[in-house]
Amino acid sequence: MNLTTQNQFSSRVSQLLAWGHWFTLANIGLALLLSLAYLFADAPPATAVGTFYMVVTWLSHTAFITFLAFVLTIFPLSLVFPYPRHIRGMASVLATIGMTLLAVDAFVYYNLGYHLNYSALGEILSLFWRNVSNTPALSTLMVSTFVILILAYQLIVSNYTWHHLSDLKRLRIGRAITTALVVCFALSHSIHIWADAELKFDITKQDNMLPLSYPTTAKSLLAKNDLLDLKRYQQERSVNVNAPNVSFVMPAQLPSCNLAKDAAAVDIRLFSSEADLTRFIEANPALRLVAPILHPANAEDTIFNALYGLPSYYRQSMSKDHIDPLWRRTPLTLQTNLAQFDFIHNDADALVKVTLDEHMPVQDSHTVFAFTLASESTERITAINQLWSSDSRLQNLGHIVQPQDILATVLAEHLQCPELATSALIANNMLGNDTQPNINYSQGVFIALRKDRITLLSSDGSYKHISASEGFNVDQELNVPFLIQGLKQLKRFNAQ
Repeated sequence: MNLTTQNQFSSRVSQLLAWGHWFTLANIGLALLLSLAYLFADAPPATAVGTFYMVVTWLSHTAFITFLAFVLTIFPLSLVFPYPRHIRGMASVLATIGMTLLAVDAFVYYNLGYHLNYSALGEILSLFWRNVSNTPALSTLMVSTFVILILAYQLIVSNYTWHHLSDLKRLRIGRAITTALVVCFALSHSIHIWADAELKFDITKQDNMLPLSYPTTAKSLLAKNDLLDLKRYQQERSVNVNAPNVSFVMPAQLPSCNLAKDAAAVDIRLFSSEADLTRFIEANPALRLVAPILHPANAEDTIFNALYGLPSYYRQSMSKDHIDPLWRRTPLTLQTNLAQFDFIHNDADALVKVTLDEHMPVQDSHTVFAFTLASESTERITAINQLWSSDSRLQNLGHIVQPQDILATVLAEHLQCPELATSALIANNMLGNDTQPNINYSQGVFIALRKDRITLLSSDGSYKHISASEGFNVDQELNVPFLIQGLKQLKRFNAQ
């Protein structure tokens, strides 16, 4: 009798495992359909081998994580609790949860460029809130319908495969599909090893495309955003201060700005040395300390930041094509004495003045901002000095600012044009609660600031973290979601 019971137990387990393989195969097909979103989230590969790698990786990796989910959930349940009806029901619910998570992750990746993770929980929740709050009833209906359809699919597949198990066992297609997926798995890893050795970044930049795949590295992140200097990387970090090929594209539409009649003029004073700044501060006792200002050690880049309100990533392109600052729109007027921007027409009685080493007395009605371009070393990428202003609201802010933030504050707070500041600048209002990443670009290095930590991501793929207040190196891993947000923001006006 024990033997008979044992045989019945073994038979049920064997049938459940056979059913589980066909059930998993059906879910691999569904997972492949849902994961198509990952393939269209980024720019397509530029080479045939990159496209081939993307396809075989998509097939094999999606199949692998689906099969892994089966091994970790349904397989052990079938061994310890071999009751077909209960297992099939639990498997349908678990598969529905898994597919829903996959769809959510694909949605997050398509919109934000990274996968579900705890460090970016705030941005992810904000994304869902924006989508739900616009049309709450429709969003709830769509999500509920999606989950119900997934569950219905799971129940139909579960019942069909169980009741037609004997017919399915006679088919050879299952073995053929399994063999093809195993070949794709081997091919994808072999191609990746070759690409990593031969610096084929069209392939390695896809490392983090699918969930639970290769971790993102600094090189793959830069390659994905066309910021990796391959020549420099191959020449063992030889010096290259040229900006990447940037094709500046004008926004389709910029909001207008209706100035108040009593709008106060603004002077942004830049000084070449600390001594010049000190002399100016002594002559203008209304100036008060605002905050530390992080700026490129390259003075030309800092001047561009302060004049255009943009990272220096766009300096060469906009200077070469003689493009005025985007924020300079009627009735906003500008005056500057900067020789490198002599193509900009100076307006009489300008609302905003951006000048270098200008010691003329400041009118009492004007709001003044002042800081020095001086840097401790020409070999450094960034420098930190102090920003001064006559605006009493800006005293002792307690956080680090950047040169382009001055214009963002001027437009939003002083000239009452916050929409224009958001559309025409890549910067943060110093008095606002902006969530834009604090970024810049200088000498081929992407600069990201978060609280006290400065991240320098070089075009050769190397990176380092620096404490802004103390100046020492910080040993930490890359915060990939934060950097992806910053790189997307950096390239907002790039046509590529």
